[in-house]
Amino acid sequence: MSSDGELYQTLQAYQRLVEIARDLASTLDLDALLKRIVQMAADLNNAEQASILLYEPKKKQLFFQASTDQANAAQLRGIIVPAESIAGWVALHRQPVIVTDVRQDNRFFRNIDQMVQFTTRSIVAVPMITQDKLIGVLEVINKRSDTFTALDQEVLMVLASQAAVAIENARLFHQSDLIAELVHELRTPLSSIATITYLLQRQGVAEAQRIALAQTVQTEVQRLNELSTSFLDLAHLESGRSQFHLEACDAAALLRDCCEITRASAAERELSLEIDAPDNLPPLTADHDKIKQVLLNLLSNAVKYNRPGGVIRLRVWQAADQMNFSVQDSGLGIPAGLTPRLFEKFFRANPNDPATPGTGLGLYITKKIIENHGGQISVESQENIGTCFQFFLPLTP
Repeated sequence: MSSDGELYQTLQAYQRLVEIARDLASTLDLDALLKRIVQMAADLNNAEQASILLYEPKKKQLFFQASTDQANAAQLRGIIVPAESIAGWVALHRQPVIVTDVRQDNRFFRNIDQMVQFTTRSIVAVPMITQDKLIGVLEVINKRSDTFTALDQEVLMVLASQAAVAIENARLFHQSDLIAELVHELRTPLSSIATITYLLQRQGVAEAQRIALAQTVQTEVQRLNELSTSFLDLAHLESGRSQFHLEACDAAALLRDCCEITRASAAERELSLEIDAPDNLPPLTADHDKIKQVLLNLLSNAVKYNRPGGVIRLRVWQAADQMNFSVQDSGLGIPAGLTPRLFEKFFRANPNDPATPGTGLGLYITKKIIENHGGQISVESQENIGTCFQFFLPLTP
């Protein structure tokens, strides 16, 4: 029979869960939501750490997305755990588990402890499920006093159920918002294509006009392709499904590689590329492909908004424990009142200029990628002089 103390503890826990349910239901920002959930899990179970692993159904992978360990949160994000791990077992069987001594459990994934220099003694891990859909796994680590109990598991199960609904609602909210924005952005190129196809069917259209109209269709189709790619990137970043694969990167080699990719488009506009990339830089721990995406986007903008015969200067250098990059052009520059809006979704400084097409998502995605690495990006610009984007990344996130 339960003691009065245990009953009081149980009542308190459930009262707190009722308050938590209201709080989670009112949060639609996914990153903020995940941080709240892990903190609540740690507090409710008097645990040293808590973490959330999200499930990617297409790849059938479970990966870290949020942790109360803020010092290592960026390093943990995106790490895939094996199916035979404790969290993998919970996800596969959709059942909770209490491990009182991880040293006695062969499923324990020791790599994480080694990476963040932490010692895990015990774990409670529970599945996050809503409408029979696996969202991920919620786990708490090392009870501060005594050992984890069945009550701890039960409380965590209730929280996990609430968390699954809240995460799914946040994702659906962002998806509906993105779909509305996508439909709005699709209307212009689709309207252009519809008009052009009508004109092409008319009699008496000269051959030169037909060629010009066909080229416009090609431009609009390319824009639609860029839109779809950007929206996929954006959806993955904002839904928490974008995985970051950290590895040791040669920053100088990365910059030179991006320059070679951009060199042909720069040559078309008679632009010269100047690179300052020393060979003795320390390795940068980052997602190679995503940082390459950032640099290519900035370089593409430097080409697009430059003057014919202009210059693009690229630089990478180390300052203390961070790596700095800059991409500077000698282009038209940006009016001072517009620079604070450059990183907004769908913002374009020259939206009606056919010579500089774009989706208005590149810089927003760039900023997201850099911030997810624990870095920051800034811009300085002067009209008729040029623009300089500068961002830094910690050598080790």
